[in-house]
Amino acid sequence: MAGGWAPDGAVQDQIDDTVMDGVLRARAQMPSGGAETHCRECGEEIPEARRRVLPGVRTCVECQSVRDARPVSFGFNRRGSKDSQLK
Repeated sequence: MAGGWAPDGAVQDQIDDTVMDGVLRARAQMPSGGAETHCRECGEEIPEARRRVLPGVRTCVECQSVRDARPVSFGFNRRGSKDSQLK
């Protein structure tokens, strides 16, 4: 049930939009094209098995693990409270 001027289902629409944004962001970050033979970060050779499984791979497992551990910032705040906007 939506409140105020929002139509019924508005909360679910916001959730769906947030999920779709996440999916599109993840797809945009996926590598495409030919795989590299050597890691762009450290220069080590990328194993053939990794290149076969991940088309377009650019980094070795170790460097990719470091990249994946970095905090991610999304930039969209669909919640309406002021407190959520201050975070």
